[in-house]
Amino acid sequence: MLPRFEVVRRLRPIDLIRPGAEVEVEVGRPVPVEVAAPYAAIVVEPGDEAAAAFHLGGLRLGMRLVDDVVTLSITGGERSREPRSRRHGRVATAPSRVALTLTGTHLTALTEEEGRWVARGRHDLRDDLDSRDPDALAALRVETHGARAHAGPFGQLGLRDIRLVTERDGTPLRDGSALLLSATSAGPGFFDTAHTSVWSLDPETLALEHRSDLFFRRPDRPGVYGDHATHVVRDGDAWLVATSTWGDFRQDDPDRTVRATLARTATDVLSGTHVLDTVELRLPTDGFTSVGTWDPHLVHTGDEWLVGFASARKFFRFHPALASGPTLDELVLRGAATDRKATEGTTVLRIGDEWRVLASDGRDGRRGQRMRYPVFDLAMTEVGELEAAYPTNLPWPTLVDTERGWLMVTFNGAPATGPLVGYGTHGDVVVQREAGRV
Repeated sequence: MLPRFEVVRRLRPIDLIRPGAEVEVEVGRPVPVEVAAPYAAIVVEPGDEAAAAFHLGGLRLGMRLVDDVVTLSITGGERSREPRSRRHGRVATAPSRVALTLTGTHLTALTEEEGRWVARGRHDLRDDLDSRDPDALAALRVETHGARAHAGPFGQLGLRDIRLVTERDGTPLRDGSALLLSATSAGPGFFDTAHTSVWSLDPETLALEHRSDLFFRRPDRPGVYGDHATHVVRDGDAWLVATSTWGDFRQDDPDRTVRATLARTATDVLSGTHVLDTVELRLPTDGFTSVGTWDPHLVHTGDEWLVGFASARKFFRFHPALASGPTLDELVLRGAATDRKATEGTTVLRIGDEWRVLASDGRDGRRGQRMRYPVFDLAMTEVGELEAAYPTNLPWPTLVDTERGWLMVTFNGAPATGPLVGYGTHGDVVVQREAGRV
């Protein structure tokens, strides 16, 4: 049986430029910056001016701060314009730094006020250029005006969708004593501004360190995507990376969907930045309506693969499910908790001699199925409940047995950068330990 858990730490790494990847750039003229995906950031210390721009796909994508007002600009091509937020574009205090980020198709201007980043302007570029085109990204340049400037790949505003990096049999993979985690690095906006990252966590000190960023090519369309809600598995000398196609999800698209994809690679995905080719990971949804599947979690029992996932009957009404098969290309439905309507984070875990499926019941669930962590058998019949703190949002039940007892690494819904960019900038990493062993 699993113990009761208590919160011992909350962590929030916020870095507009990926940790360890920032470079100082010359101000006053466009200079090249290398990125593998449409996820980049420029940070400027104001001088006589405070401005920044990306040069991408024949356009200049800029921001400037003048008279306490932040304005974006898109110039080149057939037309030029200067989008500005009337409600959020004026700074509250003199900024110590200004920034411009590109995350997917989204351009965002931010100011650092009293030590906190605040989004002051945003624009969706999907009608202006193909920001995911690798040829255009290879020619990316940045332009800055100010006292000093840095640029590099975009980092994160928060972390969520946290999973252990595991061996094929579900054993947590370690680097020395450190645990390895995959996470969704939140961007300044909804899910299509986020991407996948890999981190290490010291189970004693709880120090969190960035290790790598992962991006994906799709089997059915060109471009580089920040797909996320990912599980990384070491399978012998290779890696399996199962992810979810949230990287271009649009709430306003009537045909929107999400599905799981799978990358197989010999490249060490635990360091650096990688763009991985994927194939479809076909998750069975026989017997119930499904408009999308996500959150894949893979374990091989020694006899078969088990794949936990979430399925939506519509957006956003979703439930956990489990598939199994001799290979990942031959999966059949093992069970589904279709009585749920706000449950995800499906995680397969061996507890003693038994395999169990853990999940997270969100606040929008039915009575008796809210703010809790149900435990299912392999037929997806509920057999118990995890006793642990339930933070905001939909925290996933990621558990590992350590020398100090069980450790739970999850997340909450705490936002960042203010109200302009809306939902999607969460969250804190919330660490819980086995009660009595904190």
